Amino acid sequence: MSDAPYGERRNPSSRFLPPDPTVSAPYRLTPGLAVRVGVLGIVAIAVFALLFFRLWSLQVLSGARYLDAAQNNQLRTIRVEAPRGPILDREGKVIVGNVPGTAVKLWVGDMPKKEGRYRMIKRLATVLDVPVQRLAREVDEQAVDPLTPITVKTAVHDDQVYYLQEHASDFPGVQIQQTYLRNYPYQSLAAQVLGYVGEISPAELKARQGPKSDYRGGDKIGKSGVEAKFDDYLNGTSGAAQIRVDSRGRPQSPLEIRRDARPGMAVRLTIDMRLQRAAEQAIREGIALAKANKQFNVAGGAIIALDPRTGAVRAMASFPTYKPSVYVGRIDPKKLAPLVNNAAAAKANFPGLNRVTQVAYPPGSVWKPVTALAAMQEHLLSPYSSIQCTPDAEYGRDKQVFKNWDPYVNRPMTLPEALATSCDTYFYTVGNRFYEGGAAERSRLQQWARKFGFGAPTGLDIGNEAPSWQTIVPTPAWRKKTFKTDWDKAWNPGDSIQLAIGQKDITVTPLQMARFYAMIANGGKLVTPYVVSGVEQPGTDRQQPVTLRQFPPTPPRDAGVDPAALQAVRDGLWAGTHSTNGTSSGVFGTFPISISGKTGTAEKVVNLPGYPVGHLEDQSWWCGYGPSDAAELVVCAVIENGGHGSSAAAPAALRVFEKYFNRKAVGNQALVNVD
Repeated sequence: MSDAPYGERRNPSSRFLPPDPTVSAPYRLTPGLAVRVGVLGIVAIAVFALLFFRLWSLQVLSGARYLDAAQNNQLRTIRVEAPRGPILDREGKVIVGNVPGTAVKLWVGDMPKKEGRYRMIKRLATVLDVPVQRLAREVDEQAVDPLTPITVKTAVHDDQVYYLQEHASDFPGVQIQQTYLRNYPYQSLAAQVLGYVGEISPAELKARQGPKSDYRGGDKIGKSGVEAKFDDYLNGTSGAAQIRVDSRGRPQSPLEIRRDARPGMAVRLTIDMRLQRAAEQAIREGIALAKANKQFNVAGGAIIALDPRTGAVRAMASFPTYKPSVYVGRIDPKKLAPLVNNAAAAKANFPGLNRVTQVAYPPGSVWKPVTALAAMQEHLLSPYSSIQCTPDAEYGRDKQVFKNWDPYVNRPMTLPEALATSCDTYFYTVGNRFYEGGAAERSRLQQWARKFGFGAPTGLDIGNEAPSWQTIVPTPAWRKKTFKTDWDKAWNPGDSIQLAIGQKDITVTPLQMARFYAMIANGGKLVTPYVVSGVEQPGTDRQQPVTLRQFPPTPPRDAGVDPAALQAVRDGLWAGTHSTNGTSSGVFGTFPISISGKTGTAEKVVNLPGYPVGHLEDQSWWCGYGPSDAAELVVCAVIENGGHGSSAAAPAALRVFEKYFNRKAVGNQALVNVD
């Protein structure tokens, strides 16, 4: 039957090819074609998935960020600087505070393009009186982060501010902000203790990065002293404000505070500024006395005063010194040079050094109590048995002669007498006993010295102490390691003998020596010196400050010294300031409060212009404590190249005791040149 309408037969069509007997199923996909179609499908799906996830990321994950960036074309978020916390002395007096100032900041992203950029930099540098090269370099470095401002200058003059405001269209990206400047009402007092503040460096910023870090480029941080060690407390938390700007970064609305800045905390010190001023004046007086005594190369000095019961530092004076304000505001390169330039620093005798903690001196005779205690602990010395004090003595196979500072004495002495008169030959004998005891005994004095805190930092909380390699306690092993020739490597009798009187290779800091005398004063306990006593929330007119954290003293460590040995040394130190032949009795004998102490005159190689290489100068020392029977204060004084301990360092130390006890010595002090 036909399939055509009305039963008609359908005509064969010429549009279709005749069937090919060789192809069984022409309408089916071959395996190869299926693979190609599948690969193309997967690629298409992957591309669309990638586009989808990218769109989702932009709209969902990063939408807020890009929205902020878009809004920042009109609204700019500005960090509001937080004032640093004040630094207080032990009585609560503000010794470092803040004063308001004006800062000029520059947003690199708003500056003109390269054609006009350098022209603007040059004009801005001229207006603010800053080096063009420095500003251009900072702009180039900030190109990678154009939305973080550069602090061009702080403490800007009013006329400079007015000029920039009147010509704002010529300085796109420049904004004027209020800032806080460190203020030092006591000027240079305790400069090395307090330290200074400066702009954070890229390395410092990188080291402080973290989820809770509030530091940004351009921030100010402590660079040394208390400012650096307690920066986390002193540095406040910045606030945030918004301002509407046009396409050239020019402000179009007032500043709106979005988050208040939180000021830093107050740091309270153990320093007594009355005593600090007295100590710094005392160094100058000691220098003047040395010059009057024809010590024309006298250069500087250091005084440390601390509480022997706790280690609390009451005064830490170093001279020459500087004013921390040289780092604040409009920096004068000439005034700053002695603190940053080696040649200028050497010419000014390194005013940035804290001579109490960073400079090591040969101790001379103030070391003799160390020798005495070590010898008694090793049973090489009986304190009340006599040893002949002679003008000189010979030791070793070559019969080397060692002289006493006093060529006229020749009589037997007990230990207290030898300490009071500072007899060298007495201690030569003690030092030789260490040497003759054999190889093991030759290092016993040094072992006791290390127990007493020498040869290592004291643990002062603000740090900045001389490293261990600089404070030398020489031993036979040290000589072998340090020197090259066999002669220099050998430990000879003279090494033990000179060590016994604090000469030759031994070096100590004034802080280490004060810590040792505190141990003598308090009955054998080694304290850890500290400067910061606590952190406070500053008070207001109606509210008292609130203590947030206290830093109690580290518990003293028992040095393991026989109380009888300590008493013998204390007897000698008392006689040194009170007996007829005491080396500092002419200074302290008329003081109403009983003071005990020891003078020292230490030879040190000082290479000076016009003098031969290896020239020796005497370092003037005095260390002691008072009252003698219940010590409240230890004082150690050093006058560099100042001559005898009795005529420069001892009078300087007396001035500190006078201020502390509020008592004056009766009559004139007899200043004589004794050890």
